[in-house]
Amino acid sequence: MAPDPVAGNYRYFLPITTRWMDNDVYGHINNVTYYSYFDTVANHFLITEGGLDIHHAPVIALVVESQCTYRAPVAYPDRLRAGLRVDKLGNRSVTYGVAIFTDTDTEAVAHGQFVHVFVDRQSRRAVPIPEPIRTALETLIQS
Repeated sequence: MAPDPVAGNYRYFLPITTRWMDNDVYGHINNVTYYSYFDTVANHFLITEGGLDIHHAPVIALVVESQCTYRAPVAYPDRLRAGLRVDKLGNRSVTYGVAIFTDTDTEAVAHGQFVHVFVDRQSRRAVPIPEPIRTALETLIQS
């Protein structure tokens, strides 16, 4: 069972700037936008902490599954932060726990999972996670 979606259960945080276009006609951030936030925090981590070169690396990460539970609405111009942890680290894939928090709250307004499979850029066949990325991902595992 995954840890509760509270800030203390996430290891990496990224500020998220909401945009006017993120709101929908109901006056809150549209549900699909959260998946963009999830993608942003995971890839930011891989680039800045794992050294992933998104333009030239022979191995890239592709999303194969995502899920989100919405707990409270937020709207532009709210300031948010995305939390990231590793729930499962395999040989060729990683399952992240992700959550979105307001700038001041410790309980998530939305949370879910996001699965990356690492593949050869050309063939798109699954390959082992490159060692520098694996090492970085290990720092996000809940102890």
